Amino acid sequence: MADTAPTGYDSGLYNADLAPVPPARRDWSWLNMATVWMGMVHNIVVYEAASGLMALGFSAWECLAVVAVAYTVLFLAMWFNARAGTRYGIPFCVLIRSAFGPSGAQVPVLLRGFCAVFWFSVQSYAAAQAADAILSTLIGGWTSLDVSFLGMRMHMWLAMALIWALHGWIAGHGVHRIRNFELVAGPLVIAVGLLATLWALRVGHGPGPLFAQPSRLHGAAFWSAFAMGVTGMIGMWATFAVNIPDLSRFVRSERDQVIGQAIGLPLTAMVFTPMGILTTSATVILFGHPIWNPVELLLKLDHPLITVLGGATLVLATLSVNVAANIMPAAYDLINLMPRRLNFDRASSLVLVLGVFFMPWLWFDDAASIYQVLNLVGGLLGPVTGIMLADFYLVRRQVLDVPALYRHGGRYDGHDGWNPPALIAFAAGGVLASAGQLLPALAGLSALSWFVGVGAGAGVYLALSPRRPLPHANDGITPSEA
Repeated sequence: MADTAPTGYDSGLYNADLAPVPPARRDWSWLNMATVWMGMVHNIVVYEAASGLMALGFSAWECLAVVAVAYTVLFLAMWFNARAGTRYGIPFCVLIRSAFGPSGAQVPVLLRGFCAVFWFSVQSYAAAQAADAILSTLIGGWTSLDVSFLGMRMHMWLAMALIWALHGWIAGHGVHRIRNFELVAGPLVIAVGLLATLWALRVGHGPGPLFAQPSRLHGAAFWSAFAMGVTGMIGMWATFAVNIPDLSRFVRSERDQVIGQAIGLPLTAMVFTPMGILTTSATVILFGHPIWNPVELLLKLDHPLITVLGGATLVLATLSVNVAANIMPAAYDLINLMPRRLNFDRASSLVLVLGVFFMPWLWFDDAASIYQVLNLVGGLLGPVTGIMLADFYLVRRQVLDVPALYRHGGRYDGHDGWNPPALIAFAAGGVLASAGQLLPALAGLSALSWFVGVGAGAGVYLALSPRRPLPHANDGITPSEA
């Protein structure tokens, strides 16, 4: 099933899904980019993180400040890292070859792919729990299907199969179906969130008790927690800061991707965060303590209509974030590993299968150690972001020889396909970014681990990379052609 590679291209580095998207097919507008981000920003993990900032001692207004700073930094990182995708129409797994070499690129690609499949599995299992609650409400005797298989009861297996099938249907016809799905799903979830906010305002007769509570943090403790909160919010999207070219390659212009991301990322986050805070505020009034988990809240309210509508919203929100933030990048990463055997449809199906093998039901309710490991892995992507930005803007000066990215022995090949400066910078940045989690004496670095990783990765890479000549106009696509 291998695609015929153009003359001079290596078939082990190329197929139609990895090829540059021609300008005529880059048809995503700013609206498409904005709605994709709307569909990703409002998910269960982000909801809990935004609301849970108050557990650290922040006031509601300080929570908004943390979110504003974090998402502004994310927007800037993704704006600049998305530019190469928009300009050249290439995905992350191809762009990264410029810095790491065609063989060395497999290191960050595998790391990113692992994180994507894992988060797909986590989010999907959470959605399966919501689907199980819906089905148990609508179908009498649903939970009586309690035969256990591999540690999970049959009714949950069926709910999980339904969620996996929905993901497969959306992703099964490529990125254009994903685009069309997000065009509807993103605004719809925001609309349901607004209804929940109106409910919370009614219950609390106004902003509620959480907005009235003062900050419990002052002085150095406040700034330390503020830095940790910002880094934590960034950490949830550190993986996507790396592979944003997977989306931006379909956007028709730089203006569209900037406007779309500005509306869909920081602006949507600043709308969604107060929704989470206000809804959590209402739970304090109703139950005497804050409930951060929306699935737990649905079960606590114990109303069939609310369970069905709320559960459906959680499923929709999960589908929205998973197809764009997890399935799409993981599919491209798998294609990059086996371009002769995989296309997007087959790779996305493989993501679904791999997600089951993570067996989230065995550790989902006691996953503190798993999340610690994943934070360590995710922290390693900070240096990748720094290396990508330094390579594209300072070493390559925004000019790439695109055909050379698809062959061995070219200007990006390094030493037998490996570029030592990038690998050394990746290792150095990863060690520094993770040192705070491994050595108690350096625990202070954990509060700024992503920033440390980005800075160290970029700095070491620039120090080790020789100044390179720009490609000639006939080497590939130049800025005047993009």
